[in-house]
Amino acid sequence: MNKFLLMGFVSAACWMGVAQAVDAGTPRFEEFAVSDTFAGKAAKVRLVSASDKEYATRIREASRQKPNFAGHCVLASWGCGASCVSSVAINAKTGRVTWLPFTVCCWDVDVKEPLEFRRDSRLLVVHGSRNEEGSGTYYYALDKEGNFKLVKAVEKTAKN
Repeated sequence: MNKFLLMGFVSAACWMGVAQAVDAGTPRFEEFAVSDTFAGKAAKVRLVSASDKEYATRIREASRQKPNFAGHCVLASWGCGASCVSSVAINAKTGRVTWLPFTVCCWDVDVKEPLEFRRDSRLLVVHGSRNEEGSGTYYYALDKEGNFKLVKAVEKTAKN
């Protein structure tokens, strides 16, 4: 009986090592941590672009929420069709609106939310297709200028 327990333990340890090796290159929220979070009165939202003005009601409503992304932003999403979302980051300090440069759709059924983010991190994890093209998991960071920059793309293949 002890041999079977030992073999099971060794097998589990090997698989854990493989899983850690696979995840080693995956960006983590902690790598993009922010040290300060905004807690003051939010600046008046600045509706500049045509898209800002088209979705003014949704953006204004979202701007009244507390920051939930990158320490000082409100990340808000809304539906743009069947299994499709549009998203913006609203800077609570400046009122600047930054659009995610694509819509997200067609995420796998086991994905609870197509966008993963945290209040204390600049990392945004996108699951699914961007503008209905490709499919996979995409890692973006909000840079100092307030723009989304692709950090890593893990395209889904027929085997995935």
